[in-house]
Amino acid sequence: MRRKWLVYSAFILALLSFIILGSSLYMLNYSLCPGNRGKDEPSSYKYMYENYTFMRPWVDSLNRAKAIKDTFIYNKSGIHLHAYYIAAPHPTKKTAVIVHGYTDNAIRMMHIGYLYNHDLQYNVLLPDLQYHGRSEGESIQMGWKDRLDVMDWIKVTHQLYGDSTQIVIHGISMGAATTMMLSGEQQPPYVKCFIEDCGYTSVWDEFSGEIKNQFGLPPFPLLNVASYLCELKYGWNFKEASAINQVKKCQLPMLFIHGKSDTYVPTSMVYSLFKAKPTPKELWIVPEAKHALSYKINPKKYTNRVREFVEKYL
Repeated sequence: MRRKWLVYSAFILALLSFIILGSSLYMLNYSLCPGNRGKDEPSSYKYMYENYTFMRPWVDSLNRAKAIKDTFIYNKSGIHLHAYYIAAPHPTKKTAVIVHGYTDNAIRMMHIGYLYNHDLQYNVLLPDLQYHGRSEGESIQMGWKDRLDVMDWIKVTHQLYGDSTQIVIHGISMGAATTMMLSGEQQPPYVKCFIEDCGYTSVWDEFSGEIKNQFGLPPFPLLNVASYLCELKYGWNFKEASAINQVKKCQLPMLFIHGKSDTYVPTSMVYSLFKAKPTPKELWIVPEAKHALSYKINPKKYTNRVREFVEKYL
């Protein structure tokens, strides 16, 4: 009888382990290898023109002047990466590197490109992160490995615009997490400040909320196993991919922006991030704004807040 019970228990344990492993693998692929709207450039332009009506005449004028240019690099892992760059209307040392969000691409950040290039008269560079746009990559990196790629793009920007270049890094959503993760690394002297808009505290925290909200499940054990599988397959885990740990090391100025009605990346996260960041720092909570929509609901005020911040440092 006892032998039968042991065999039955082992069978149940093996079945549960198989289910947990399979579910965790599904979650990893669902999160990091989704069908990616960011690979569809025509639909990205269509979305931008519908939601930001000023975009089409600006982009058309740039295209007529052949002012939107492509550039490519290989990162240290040999992955081929793409970015667009646009020179300022008049020579300037001021440059913005603009980082897009999850399943977005450089085109879907052109409204922030407009802010800097059209309104503030900056040079801009807009990279496609791994597995987005025209960049290669086998999966989304959630900002963690992307931070190293953006460091490479910063060097390219410096080469493009000269020794006197002064740079602000501006990211939204996953791009904001990338910006914060990057901020904890040692910066070249021409990087002057950062702007993060609705970034998460860590990949672990963001996925914990999503697994609860989307599937009604606790993080343990699926998230733990998925994080372990991520480390085996991609070389990083959900807990080490921490924006909050990186901003603790950041000594350069940072502007934190977050919509008060953001539920995708809960607004509560920005308060923890802001508290962790040493001075200088500023915080702007945007009333009524949902996730990544702070610029859309009030572009003039958003532009002015960005202008006021960057003018202190560039």
